[in-house]
Amino acid sequence: MRRLAALALLALAQTRCAPARPTGSGPGPRPDPGAAVSTLFDAGALYGSMGLIVAGPPLTFVATVRYLAGGTSDSTLAVFGLSLANHSLSFQRDGNGYMAQYHVEVAFRSDSGPVRQFATDDTVRVRTIQETQRGDESVIYQQFIGVPPGVYHVAVTVRDRGSPSVSHRERTDTVPRMVAGSMSDPLAVYQGTGRARTSEVPKLVVNPRSTVSYGADSLRFYMEAYGVRPGGKLVTRALDQAGQEVWRDTVALVGDDKLATALVTLRPGGLPVGEGRFEVEPLGQGAAATRTARFLVSFSEQWAITNYDQMISLLRYFERQDWVDKLRQAPPDQRPAVWREFYKATDPVPVTPENEALEAYFRRIQFANQRFRESGEPGWLTDRGEVYISLGEPDDVFDFSTDASRAGVRGVRWTYNSLRLTLFFQDQTGFGRFRLTPLSRAEFQRVLAQVRRPK
Repeated sequence: MRRLAALALLALAQTRCAPARPTGSGPGPRPDPGAAVSTLFDAGALYGSMGLIVAGPPLTFVATVRYLAGGTSDSTLAVFGLSLANHSLSFQRDGNGYMAQYHVEVAFRSDSGPVRQFATDDTVRVRTIQETQRGDESVIYQQFIGVPPGVYHVAVTVRDRGSPSVSHRERTDTVPRMVAGSMSDPLAVYQGTGRARTSEVPKLVVNPRSTVSYGADSLRFYMEAYGVRPGGKLVTRALDQAGQEVWRDTVALVGDDKLATALVTLRPGGLPVGEGRFEVEPLGQGAAATRTARFLVSFSEQWAITNYDQMISLLRYFERQDWVDKLRQAPPDQRPAVWREFYKATDPVPVTPENEALEAYFRRIQFANQRFRESGEPGWLTDRGEVYISLGEPDDVFDFSTDASRAGVRGVRWTYNSLRLTLFFQDQTGFGRFRLTPLSRAEFQRVLAQVRRPK
Protein backbone atom coordinates (compact mmCIF):
# COMPACT_ATOMS: atom_id res chain seq x y z
CA MET A 1 0.00 0.00 0.00
CA ARG A 2 1.43 3.34 -0.97
CA ARG A 3 0.90 5.81 1.84
CA LEU A 4 1.01 9.38 0.84
CA ALA A 5 -0.08 12.90 1.69
CA ALA A 6 0.74 15.63 4.00
CA LEU A 7 0.53 15.72 7.75
CA ALA A 8 2.33 18.77 8.34
CA LEU A 9 1.39 21.93 6.56
CA LEU A 10 2.24 25.62 6.24
CA ALA A 11 -0.64 28.11 6.43
CA LEU A 12 0.57 31.42 4.99
CA ALA A 13 -0.70 34.98 4.80
CA GLN A 14 -0.85 36.60 1.36
CA THR A 15 2.58 37.90 0.34
CA ARG A 16 3.23 40.81 -2.01
CA CYS A 17 6.72 40.79 -3.42
CA ALA A 18 9.00 43.43 -4.83
CA PRO A 19 10.15 43.14 -8.46
CA ALA A 20 12.15 40.01 -9.21
CA ARG A 21 15.89 40.19 -8.67
CA PRO A 22 18.50 39.15 -11.23
CA THR A 23 19.58 35.53 -10.97
CA GLY A 24 22.15 34.88 -8.28
CA SER A 25 22.06 38.36 -6.76
CA GLY A 26 20.73 37.54 -3.28
CA PRO A 27 17.97 35.82 -1.36
CA GLY A 28 15.12 36.93 -3.64
CA PRO A 29 12.40 39.59 -3.42
CA ARG A 30 11.66 40.67 0.11
CA PRO A 31 8.09 39.89 1.18
CA ASP A 32 5.85 42.63 2.49
CA PRO A 33 6.93 43.37 6.10
CA GLY A 34 3.39 42.60 7.21
CA ALA A 35 3.53 39.07 5.82
CA ALA A 36 3.62 36.34 8.45
CA VAL A 37 4.24 32.65 8.51
CA SER A 38 1.52 31.24 10.73
CA THR A 39 1.20 27.88 12.42
CA LEU A 40 3.92 25.98 10.64
CA PHE A 41 3.34 22.22 10.53
CA ASP A 42 -0.31 22.52 11.60
CA ALA A 43 -2.77 21.05 9.12
CA GLY A 44 -5.83 21.39 11.30
CA ALA A 45 -7.37 24.64 10.02
CA LEU A 46 -7.12 23.79 6.35
CA TYR A 47 -8.24 20.17 6.67
CA GLY A 48 -11.11 21.32 8.85
CA SER A 49 -12.19 23.82 6.20
CA MET A 50 -12.26 20.92 3.72
CA GLY A 51 -14.92 19.20 5.82
CA LEU A 52 -12.63 16.57 7.35
CA ILE A 53 -12.61 15.44 10.98
CA VAL A 54 -9.43 16.82 12.53
CA ALA A 55 -7.83 16.28 15.95
CA GLY A 56 -4.70 17.99 17.20
CA PRO A 57 -2.22 16.93 19.90
CA PRO A 58 -1.69 14.82 21.88
CA LEU A 59 -2.65 12.36 19.13
CA THR A 60 -3.09 14.13 15.81
CA PHE A 61 -5.33 12.52 13.21
CA VAL A 62 -7.37 13.40 10.13
CA ALA A 63 -10.46 11.36 9.27
CA THR A 64 -13.19 11.29 6.65
CA VAL A 65 -16.62 9.66 6.36
CA ARG A 66 -18.29 9.14 2.98
CA TYR A 67 -21.38 7.14 2.01
CA LEU A 68 -22.26 4.52 -0.60
CA ALA A 69 -25.40 2.41 -1.11
CA GLY A 70 -25.82 -0.50 1.29
CA GLY A 71 -26.95 -4.02 0.52
CA THR A 72 -30.60 -3.20 1.28
CA SER A 73 -32.85 -0.22 0.66
CA ASP A 74 -32.83 0.77 4.34
CA SER A 75 -29.04 0.61 4.75
CA THR A 76 -26.22 2.94 3.71
CA LEU A 77 -22.55 1.91 3.69
CA ALA A 78 -20.38 4.36 5.64
CA VAL A 79 -16.78 4.47 4.43
CA PHE A 80 -14.52 5.61 7.28
CA GLY A 81 -10.88 6.50 6.63
CA LEU A 82 -8.31 7.80 9.13
CA SER A 83 -4.68 8.83 8.77
CA LEU A 84 -1.94 9.09 11.36
CA ALA A 85 1.74 9.93 11.36
CA ASN A 86 4.19 7.48 12.92
CA HIS A 87 5.56 10.17 15.23
CA SER A 88 2.12 10.48 16.88
CA LEU A 89 2.49 6.94 18.30
CA SER A 90 4.75 5.42 20.96
CA PHE A 91 7.01 2.77 19.46
CA GLN A 92 8.79 0.01 21.36
CA ARG A 93 11.54 -2.35 20.33
CA ASP A 94 10.16 -5.52 18.72
CA GLY A 95 12.80 -8.00 17.61
CA ASN A 96 14.78 -6.40 14.80
CA GLY A 97 12.33 -3.54 14.42
CA TYR A 98 9.86 -1.32 16.27
CA MET A 99 6.16 -1.68 17.02
CA ALA A 100 3.31 0.64 18.05
CA GLN A 101 -0.33 -0.16 18.76
CA TYR A 102 -3.38 2.09 18.52
CA HIS A 103 -7.11 1.82 19.18
CA VAL A 104 -9.91 3.35 17.08
CA GLU A 105 -13.56 3.76 18.10
CA VAL A 106 -16.27 5.16 15.81
CA ALA A 107 -19.91 5.56 16.85
CA PHE A 108 -23.03 6.79 15.05
CA ARG A 109 -25.37 8.05 17.79
CA SER A 110 -28.92 9.35 17.50
CA ASP A 111 -30.66 11.34 20.23
CA SER A 112 -31.83 8.06 21.74
CA GLY A 113 -28.38 6.44 21.90
CA PRO A 114 -25.83 4.52 19.80
CA VAL A 115 -27.14 3.06 16.54
CA ARG A 116 -23.93 1.66 15.05
CA GLN A 117 -20.41 1.54 16.44
CA PHE A 118 -17.16 -0.38 16.15
CA ALA A 119 -13.88 -0.50 18.04
CA THR A 120 -10.68 -2.13 16.78
CA ASP A 121 -7.00 -2.31 17.60
CA ASP A 122 -4.22 -2.19 15.06
CA THR A 123 -0.44 -2.49 15.01
CA VAL A 124 2.24 -0.58 13.13
CA ARG A 125 5.62 -2.21 12.55
CA VAL A 126 8.70 -0.48 11.11
CA ARG A 127 12.31 -1.53 10.69
CA THR A 128 14.30 1.54 11.74
CA ILE A 129 14.19 4.18 14.44
CA GLN A 130 14.05 6.84 11.71
CA GLU A 131 10.74 5.44 10.47
CA THR A 132 9.18 5.89 13.90
CA GLN A 133 9.70 9.65 13.50
CA ARG A 134 7.99 9.99 10.13
CA GLY A 135 5.71 13.01 10.04
CA ASP A 136 3.89 12.20 6.82
CA GLU A 137 0.72 10.14 6.46
CA SER A 138 2.47 6.88 7.30
CA VAL A 139 -0.55 5.02 8.73
CA ILE A 140 -3.92 4.58 6.99
CA TYR A 141 -6.86 2.95 8.77
CA GLN A 142 -10.24 2.26 7.18
CA GLN A 143 -13.51 0.51 7.95
CA PHE A 144 -16.87 -0.07 6.22
CA ILE A 145 -20.04 -0.14 8.34
CA GLY A 146 -23.74 -0.32 7.47
CA VAL A 147 -25.85 2.49 8.95
CA PRO A 148 -29.58 3.25 8.54
CA PRO A 149 -30.20 6.60 6.81
CA GLY A 150 -30.70 9.47 9.25
CA VAL A 151 -29.01 12.25 11.20
CA TYR A 152 -26.30 11.20 13.67
CA HIS A 153 -23.60 12.46 15.97
CA VAL A 154 -20.46 10.79 14.59
CA ALA A 155 -17.84 10.32 17.33
CA VAL A 156 -14.24 9.32 16.62
CA THR A 157 -11.76 8.36 19.35
CA VAL A 158 -8.14 7.31 18.79
CA ARG A 159 -5.86 6.01 21.57
CA ASP A 160 -2.15 5.27 21.61
CA ARG A 161 -1.77 1.93 23.40
CA GLY A 162 1.81 2.74 24.43
CA SER A 163 1.05 6.05 26.18
CA PRO A 164 -1.82 8.02 27.75
CA SER A 165 -2.33 9.95 24.49
CA VAL A 166 -5.94 10.02 23.27
CA SER A 167 -7.90 12.35 20.96
CA HIS A 168 -11.65 12.57 20.46
CA ARG A 169 -13.77 14.47 17.94
CA GLU A 170 -17.50 14.61 17.14
CA ARG A 171 -19.65 16.13 14.44
CA THR A 172 -23.23 15.91 13.16
CA ASP A 173 -23.63 14.07 9.87
CA THR A 174 -26.57 13.14 7.64
CA VAL A 175 -26.41 9.58 6.32
CA PRO A 176 -28.24 9.72 2.97
CA ARG A 177 -30.62 7.20 1.46
CA MET A 178 -29.29 6.09 -1.92
CA VAL A 179 -32.36 5.81 -4.15
CA ALA A 180 -32.67 4.95 -7.85
CA GLY A 181 -31.30 7.78 -9.97
CA SER A 182 -28.93 9.01 -7.25
CA MET A 183 -25.15 9.12 -7.16
CA SER A 184 -22.58 9.00 -4.37
CA ASP A 185 -20.27 11.89 -3.59
CA PRO A 186 -16.78 11.40 -5.08
CA LEU A 187 -14.51 9.42 -2.72
CA ALA A 188 -10.78 10.16 -2.83
CA VAL A 189 -8.80 6.91 -3.01
CA TYR A 190 -5.23 5.81 -3.49
CA GLN A 191 -6.08 2.63 -5.35
CA GLY A 192 -8.74 -0.04 -5.80
CA THR A 193 -11.37 -1.34 -8.22
CA GLY A 194 -14.49 -0.68 -6.16
CA ARG A 195 -17.25 -3.30 -6.38
CA ALA A 196 -19.76 -4.87 -8.77
CA ARG A 197 -22.71 -5.33 -6.34
CA THR A 198 -24.03 -3.28 -3.43
CA SER A 199 -23.89 -6.38 -1.24
CA GLU A 200 -20.09 -6.37 -1.49
CA VAL A 201 -17.50 -4.35 0.42
CA PRO A 202 -15.60 -2.13 -2.03
CA LYS A 203 -11.97 -2.98 -2.77
CA LEU A 204 -10.49 0.44 -2.11
CA VAL A 205 -7.67 2.14 -0.22
CA VAL A 206 -9.12 5.43 0.98
CA ASN A 207 -7.20 8.72 0.77
CA PRO A 208 -8.47 10.22 4.08
CA ARG A 209 -6.94 13.66 3.51
CA SER A 210 -7.84 13.94 -0.19
CA THR A 211 -4.28 15.15 -0.68
CA VAL A 212 -1.60 14.50 -3.30
CA SER A 213 1.96 15.76 -3.79
CA TYR A 214 2.43 18.54 -6.33
CA GLY A 215 3.64 17.31 -9.71
CA ALA A 216 4.26 13.73 -8.59
CA ASP A 217 1.12 11.80 -7.66
CA SER A 218 -2.17 11.11 -9.41
CA LEU A 219 -5.41 12.18 -7.75
CA ARG A 220 -8.12 9.49 -7.91
CA PHE A 221 -11.84 9.63 -7.18
CA TYR A 222 -14.26 6.69 -7.02
CA MET A 223 -17.99 7.18 -7.66
CA GLU A 224 -21.12 5.06 -7.77
CA ALA A 225 -24.46 5.63 -9.52
CA TYR A 226 -27.67 3.74 -8.81
CA GLY A 227 -30.57 2.97 -11.12
CA VAL A 228 -29.05 4.66 -14.18
CA ARG A 229 -29.15 3.40 -17.74
CA PRO A 230 -26.21 1.19 -18.83
CA GLY A 231 -23.50 3.04 -20.73
CA GLY A 232 -24.17 6.35 -19.04
CA LYS A 233 -21.43 8.95 -18.90
CA LEU A 234 -20.19 11.43 -16.33
CA VAL A 235 -18.78 14.89 -16.91
CA THR A 236 -15.90 15.45 -14.47
CA ARG A 237 -13.86 18.58 -13.83
CA ALA A 238 -11.42 20.08 -11.36
CA LEU A 239 -11.44 23.71 -10.25
CA ASP A 240 -8.64 25.61 -8.53
CA GLN A 241 -9.07 27.67 -5.37
CA ALA A 242 -10.16 30.67 -7.45
CA GLY A 243 -12.96 28.62 -9.04
CA GLN A 244 -11.27 28.40 -12.44
CA GLU A 245 -11.58 25.11 -14.32
CA VAL A 246 -8.15 23.48 -14.69
CA TRP A 247 -9.14 19.98 -15.88
CA ARG A 248 -12.13 18.31 -17.57
CA ASP A 249 -12.96 14.85 -18.88
CA THR A 250 -15.93 12.65 -19.74
CA VAL A 251 -15.87 9.11 -18.37
CA ALA A 252 -18.13 6.11 -18.93
CA LEU A 253 -19.87 4.30 -16.08
CA VAL A 254 -19.20 0.57 -15.81
CA GLY A 255 -21.84 -1.84 -14.49
CA ASP A 256 -25.59 -2.35 -14.80
CA ASP A 257 -28.80 -0.50 -13.97
CA LYS A 258 -28.49 -1.41 -10.27
CA LEU A 259 -24.89 -0.32 -9.69
CA ALA A 260 -22.54 1.50 -12.04
CA THR A 261 -19.11 2.78 -11.03
CA ALA A 262 -16.34 5.03 -12.29
CA LEU A 263 -12.75 5.63 -11.21
CA VAL A 264 -11.37 8.98 -12.39
CA THR A 265 -7.63 9.66 -12.43
CA LEU A 266 -6.15 13.16 -12.64
CA ARG A 267 -2.52 12.84 -13.74
CA PRO A 268 0.48 14.63 -12.14
CA GLY A 269 1.18 18.11 -13.42
CA GLY A 270 -2.41 18.84 -14.35
CA LEU A 271 -3.35 20.52 -11.08
CA PRO A 272 -1.93 23.68 -9.49
CA VAL A 273 -0.75 23.71 -5.90
CA GLY A 274 -3.38 24.52 -3.31
CA GLU A 275 -6.94 23.60 -2.43
CA GLY A 276 -9.34 22.63 -5.21
CA ARG A 277 -12.77 21.20 -5.92
CA PHE A 278 -13.65 18.10 -7.93
CA GLU A 279 -17.09 18.07 -9.57
CA VAL A 280 -18.99 15.30 -11.33
CA GLU A 281 -22.43 15.22 -12.94
CA PRO A 282 -24.28 12.74 -15.19
CA LEU A 283 -24.04 13.83 -18.80
CA GLY A 284 -27.07 15.88 -19.78
CA GLN A 285 -28.51 16.33 -16.28
CA GLY A 286 -27.00 19.72 -15.46
CA ALA A 287 -25.74 21.38 -12.30
CA ALA A 288 -28.64 20.19 -10.14
CA ALA A 289 -27.19 16.66 -10.17
CA THR A 290 -23.60 17.75 -9.47
CA ARG A 291 -21.65 16.01 -6.70
CA THR A 292 -18.47 17.56 -5.32
CA ALA A 293 -15.40 16.78 -3.21
CA ARG A 294 -12.61 19.00 -1.90
CA PHE A 295 -8.96 18.13 -2.43
CA LEU A 296 -5.52 19.52 -1.68
CA VAL A 297 -2.39 19.56 -3.84
CA SER A 298 0.64 20.00 -1.58
CA PHE A 299 4.30 20.69 -2.26
CA SER A 300 5.33 17.52 -0.47
CA GLU A 301 4.12 14.86 1.91
CA GLN A 302 5.19 17.09 4.79
CA TRP A 303 3.55 20.44 4.14
CA ALA A 304 1.04 22.17 1.91
CA ILE A 305 1.39 25.78 0.85
CA THR A 306 -1.52 27.24 -1.04
CA ASN A 307 0.45 29.48 -3.39
CA TYR A 308 3.53 28.84 -5.55
CA ASP A 309 4.91 32.37 -5.11
CA GLN A 310 4.61 32.04 -1.33
CA MET A 311 6.79 28.95 -1.44
CA ILE A 312 9.45 30.81 -3.45
CA SER A 313 9.29 33.63 -0.92
CA LEU A 314 9.78 31.22 1.99
CA LEU A 315 12.85 29.69 0.32
CA ARG A 316 14.70 33.02 0.27
CA TYR A 317 17.35 31.72 2.73
CA PHE A 318 17.49 28.11 1.55
CA GLU A 319 21.01 26.80 0.94
CA ARG A 320 20.46 25.78 -2.70
CA GLN A 321 19.63 29.14 -4.22
CA ASP A 322 20.61 27.80 -7.66
CA TRP A 323 17.57 25.53 -7.48
CA VAL A 324 15.38 28.25 -5.98
CA ASP A 325 16.23 30.38 -9.01
CA LYS A 326 15.10 27.54 -11.28
CA LEU A 327 11.80 27.38 -9.41
CA ARG A 328 11.38 31.14 -9.70
CA GLN A 329 12.08 31.19 -13.44
CA ALA A 330 10.01 28.10 -14.37
CA PRO A 331 7.03 28.82 -16.65
CA PRO A 332 3.68 27.85 -15.09
CA ASP A 333 3.31 24.71 -17.21
CA GLN A 334 6.76 23.46 -16.14
CA ARG A 335 6.52 24.24 -12.42
CA PRO A 336 5.36 20.77 -11.26
CA ALA A 337 8.25 19.02 -13.03
CA VAL A 338 10.85 21.56 -11.83
CA TRP A 339 9.55 21.27 -8.27
CA ARG A 340 10.01 17.50 -8.29
CA GLU A 341 13.53 17.92 -9.67
CA PHE A 342 14.27 20.46 -6.92
CA TYR A 343 12.86 18.16 -4.25
CA LYS A 344 15.04 15.22 -5.37
CA ALA A 345 18.18 17.28 -5.96
CA THR A 346 18.09 18.82 -2.46
CA ASP A 347 17.12 15.65 -0.57
CA PRO A 348 20.13 14.46 1.50
CA VAL A 349 18.56 11.03 2.20
CA PRO A 350 16.76 9.90 -0.98
CA VAL A 351 15.69 6.54 0.49
CA THR A 352 13.22 8.25 2.87
CA PRO A 353 9.95 9.88 1.71
CA GLU A 354 10.86 13.16 3.46
CA ASN A 355 13.33 15.80 2.31
CA GLU A 356 15.27 16.22 5.56
CA ALA A 357 17.00 19.43 4.42
CA LEU A 358 13.69 21.16 3.73
CA GLU A 359 12.19 19.87 6.97
CA ALA A 360 15.07 21.31 8.99
CA TYR A 361 14.88 24.58 7.05
CA PHE A 362 11.17 25.09 7.74
CA ARG A 363 11.59 24.22 11.40
CA ARG A 364 14.20 26.98 11.64
CA ILE A 365 11.73 29.37 10.00
CA GLN A 366 9.12 28.38 12.55
CA PHE A 367 11.52 28.88 15.45
CA ALA A 368 12.85 32.20 14.11
CA ASN A 369 9.33 33.50 13.59
CA GLN A 370 8.49 32.81 17.22
CA ARG A 371 11.77 33.92 18.81
CA PHE A 372 12.99 36.94 16.87
CA ARG A 373 9.83 38.90 16.15
CA GLU A 374 10.42 42.64 16.20
CA SER A 375 8.11 45.62 16.07
CA GLY A 376 6.31 45.55 12.74
CA GLU A 377 8.25 42.59 11.35
CA PRO A 378 7.86 38.80 11.64
CA GLY A 379 10.82 37.01 13.17
CA TRP A 380 11.89 35.09 10.06
CA LEU A 381 12.44 38.37 8.15
CA THR A 382 14.59 40.06 10.79
CA ASP A 383 18.40 40.07 10.64
CA ARG A 384 18.62 37.64 13.56
CA GLY A 385 16.03 35.42 11.86
CA GLU A 386 17.98 35.46 8.62
CA VAL A 387 21.24 34.47 10.32
CA TYR A 388 19.59 31.78 12.45
CA ILE A 389 17.81 30.21 9.48
CA SER A 390 20.98 30.32 7.35
CA LEU A 391 23.58 29.20 9.91
CA GLY A 392 21.62 27.63 12.75
CA GLU A 393 21.95 28.17 16.50
CA PRO A 394 25.02 30.20 17.54
CA ASP A 395 27.48 28.65 19.99
CA ASP A 396 27.43 31.72 22.23
CA VAL A 397 25.05 34.65 22.68
CA PHE A 398 25.94 37.73 24.71
CA ASP A 399 23.41 40.50 25.25
CA PHE A 400 25.18 43.75 26.09
CA SER A 401 21.97 45.78 26.10
CA THR A 402 22.30 46.21 29.86
CA ASP A 403 25.43 48.22 29.19
CA ALA A 404 23.62 50.62 26.84
CA SER A 405 24.21 53.52 29.22
CA ARG A 406 27.97 53.14 28.72
CA ALA A 407 28.08 51.92 25.14
CA GLY A 408 25.32 54.23 23.92
CA VAL A 409 23.54 51.47 22.03
CA ARG A 410 21.75 48.20 22.77
CA GLY A 411 23.17 45.14 21.09
CA VAL A 412 23.69 41.37 20.93
CA ARG A 413 26.75 39.38 19.96
CA TRP A 414 26.52 35.94 18.32
CA THR A 415 29.52 33.64 18.00
CA TYR A 416 29.89 30.60 15.71
CA ASN A 417 33.03 28.82 16.84
CA SER A 418 33.40 26.32 13.99
CA LEU A 419 32.96 29.09 11.41
CA ARG A 420 35.26 31.49 13.28
CA LEU A 421 32.52 34.07 12.99
CA THR A 422 31.39 36.78 15.41
CA LEU A 423 28.40 38.92 14.53
CA PHE A 424 27.03 42.05 16.19
CA PHE A 425 23.38 43.10 16.06
CA GLN A 426 22.65 46.67 17.18
CA ASP A 427 19.42 48.45 18.09
CA GLN A 428 20.23 51.90 16.79
CA THR A 429 16.68 53.25 17.15
CA GLY A 430 15.95 51.99 20.66
CA PHE A 431 12.74 50.27 19.49
CA GLY A 432 14.04 46.72 19.70
CA ARG A 433 15.00 46.40 16.04
CA PHE A 434 18.35 44.66 15.99
CA ARG A 435 20.31 45.00 12.75
CA LEU A 436 23.63 43.55 11.70
CA THR A 437 26.38 46.14 11.74
CA PRO A 438 27.84 46.83 8.26
CA LEU A 439 31.03 44.91 9.09
CA SER A 440 29.06 41.97 10.51
CA ARG A 441 26.82 41.93 7.42
CA ALA A 442 29.88 41.67 5.20
CA GLU A 443 31.37 38.89 7.35
CA PHE A 444 28.07 37.03 7.36
CA GLN A 445 27.84 37.16 3.56
CA ARG A 446 31.45 35.98 3.24
CA VAL A 447 30.93 32.97 5.50
CA LEU A 448 27.57 32.18 3.94
CA ALA A 449 29.21 32.02 0.51
CA GLN A 450 31.76 29.56 1.90
CA VAL A 451 29.11 27.40 3.55
CA ARG A 452 27.05 27.25 0.37
CA ARG A 453 30.04 26.61 -1.91
CA PRO A 454 29.44 23.41 -3.93
CA LYS A 455 31.38 20.50 -2.46
